[in-house]
Amino acid sequence: MENNIQEIKTSTIKASPLGGGGGIHVFAPATVANVVCGFDVLGFAVNEPGDEVIMRVTGKPGITISKITGDDGRLPLDPAKNTVSVSVQHYLNSIGRADIGLNIELHKKMPIGSGLGSSSASTVAGLFAIKTLLGDDTDPSNLLPFAMKGEEMACGHGHADNVAPALFGGFVLVRSYEPLDIVRLPHPEGLYCAIVFPDVDVPTREARQIIRKNIQMKDAVTQWGNIAGLVSGLFMNDIDLIGRSMKDILVEPVRSMLIPDFYKMREMAMELGAISFGISGSGPSVFAFARDEDTANRITQRLQQHLTGISIGSNTYVSTINDKGPRVLG
Repeated sequence: MENNIQEIKTSTIKASPLGGGGGIHVFAPATVANVVCGFDVLGFAVNEPGDEVIMRVTGKPGITISKITGDDGRLPLDPAKNTVSVSVQHYLNSIGRADIGLNIELHKKMPIGSGLGSSSASTVAGLFAIKTLLGDDTDPSNLLPFAMKGEEMACGHGHADNVAPALFGGFVLVRSYEPLDIVRLPHPEGLYCAIVFPDVDVPTREARQIIRKNIQMKDAVTQWGNIAGLVSGLFMNDIDLIGRSMKDILVEPVRSMLIPDFYKMREMAMELGAISFGISGSGPSVFAFARDEDTANRITQRLQQHLTGISIGSNTYVSTINDKGPRVLG
């Protein structure tokens, strides 16, 4: 992805000069990646949870991180090791503005290692903040390669199925990585997402390592058909087609072993009226699509009760698909 970053020339950025003291507060949303059958190529943003970045201009060149909250001390304050500051520095270097001084506060409003794009939300919030501070009016897609650099640092693989929906909002297809080609997809307005995050540890790097490297042609054909069916259902506003297309025979059978009672939870969700059920990102969060908010709430409540019964805590969220992406809070 380095070539994509180099292609963004300084001359394309219309950035205003900055004086000391300016600041901005930005929110960026959590995301559901893969969307069952679309490993590394499909994702969508939700309204909550998300992360917040407060960025202030300083008089001394360079980036500092003065505060991180909500991470239980797990994230580095060293700007050379934090995904937010590293991505912002790549952006500044690319536009010839490494002379700018910035102070960053990162407020984690979502669980780390949840499978909900925690690192993506933080990185996108930081990039959107500096873009806004600079008065950069170019297409937001110019930020995507820098956000992917943050993902590469976070999990060892610069995929876009979390950062793209966090940056653009909505439902997103990564048609190609080389060259990078992102397509925003339509979706039914009344589609609700029920998310349950079990309090278990499924590191993204480890979750990627257990995926099969070789697959049979018949399995690949089945998966292609499901991805095509899901995308078609989104365009056609056909919730039934969306539901029956959201099946994964390649990744889910392996990753589901890392999530306690995954298939039991899927059975419960479907009995309560879910149109689909699967793993969010690399897990352990699971999600279900539902036709209305009441059904989505019943699903999260029942699954949380079940997890409590087997001595596992959990967080739950219910949201429509977030079409706005990051936003300025102040």
